[in-house]
Amino acid sequence: MRVTWREKNARQWISELSDRIGVAGWATLALTPALAAEVDQHGAAVRDILLFGVEGAGTVGAVVLLAAYGRGLLDNALEPDWTPTSWLGVRLMAICQLAHLHDARPLADEVHALPKLT
Repeated sequence: MRVTWREKNARQWISELSDRIGVAGWATLALTPALAAEVDQHGAAVRDILLFGVEGAGTVGAVVLLAAYGRGLLDNALEPDWTPTSWLGVRLMAICQLAHLHDARPLADEVHALPKLT
């Protein structure tokens, strides 16, 4: 599979964001069930925003969409000194987790898990 320039840059940005969250942030997530649940909820919200709010989202690698969304959050952040447990930090952790789960696959690959409307 050929990796595009956008995907390479997006992966690099997600990796740097994950590093910025740091070992302490990821350890807190692993040891705190309430925080893990909150990150999962943010992940579901981000996935829905990108899947249903971005035209053509199913044709773009998830990591590209997620990196663009995360950069947008940071560019417009009201709290530039966020922590992993702040709203922004939790949202960014969810973005990193989704990016690692989906890598270059489109987010739409997960739509099959949603119930069908009949």
